[in-house]
Amino acid sequence: MILFNNDYDRGAHPNVLAALTAANEDSHPGYGHDTWCARARELISAHLGGVAAEIHFLVGGTQVNSTLIAAALRPWQSVLSADSGHIAVHETGAVEATGHKVEALPTSNGKLAATQIEDAATRWARSTVPEHVTQPRVVYISFPTEFGTLYSLSELTEISEACRRHKLFLMIDGARLGYGLGSSANDVTIADIARLSDVFTIGGTKCGLLFGEAAVIINPVIADGFRSMMKRSGALLAKGWLLGIQFATIFTDDLYFRITARADEQAQRIKQIFNSHGIASHMDSPTNQQFIVVTTAQMEALGSHFGFEYWEALGDDRHCVRFCASWSTTDSQIDHLAEVIAAL
Repeated sequence: MILFNNDYDRGAHPNVLAALTAANEDSHPGYGHDTWCARARELISAHLGGVAAEIHFLVGGTQVNSTLIAAALRPWQSVLSADSGHIAVHETGAVEATGHKVEALPTSNGKLAATQIEDAATRWARSTVPEHVTQPRVVYISFPTEFGTLYSLSELTEISEACRRHKLFLMIDGARLGYGLGSSANDVTIADIARLSDVFTIGGTKCGLLFGEAAVIINPVIADGFRSMMKRSGALLAKGWLLGIQFATIFTDDLYFRITARADEQAQRIKQIFNSHGIASHMDSPTNQQFIVVTTAQMEALGSHFGFEYWEALGDDRHCVRFCASWSTTDSQIDHLAEVIAAL
């Protein structure tokens, strides 16, 4: 069965595996103090447009999100998120487990608007009993969103300006950052993200690494004591070089950007194939996730050949399913998908 249900189904890019194998017999200092982590930081920093940042490497997305948010917030403070945001629906209350409330705001396309941030911050500022309600302090957005949609540079700028007016930290979850940056519809760079945010992450797990997420911390308030917070959260990996070598490899010769852009191209092929056979998209995603509307019979026929994710029931025998392309999706896999769709 060909899997299109996630962008982390396969192991790692061959270059990453080769680098790990070559370095396996060497000795490496622990806890991220090795030359591989140092090299990875240099390579990532080169894309930040001169913005100074602390860069740390953690194992997984939920771990990095909850650790960063806990580091940024005082006990009475909360985080604003789209109601579809990963921290709100797919992390089993990990942020709440640190003692902080996630305030989920309604969206139709996964994107928060600057006006929603303004409204939430203003409500708290005008409260006559602010000590009785949580104080919004972090704004969490995903790039791309859980629906594969993108913030434009103007939208991201408006959000950043709203956060700075109200002294909120802007955190950008980049678990799929490469797939956002690689989209033909994107007009945002890593340098833009570094300039406009207080902290963002660079996803490796979904973008060619065996595992690993980079936390890029621009605001020194969040950076202060962050390694201690990592240790306290069980996020300081003793064999930190395993993370450093993977990021150093994937950022050499812009491999990260090349393989994720290719995945976006493959995803657009998937969308075009479905659409050309009269099978519509539920929403327009310019990135590697495609949301397709199928009947029960079509879903069952596709399910005998492919793995994909059931997203939601739409009524009238219509279902939304998600097909993901990844760095490893091949032309032959998509050709086979086209054959099956043509026979539906």
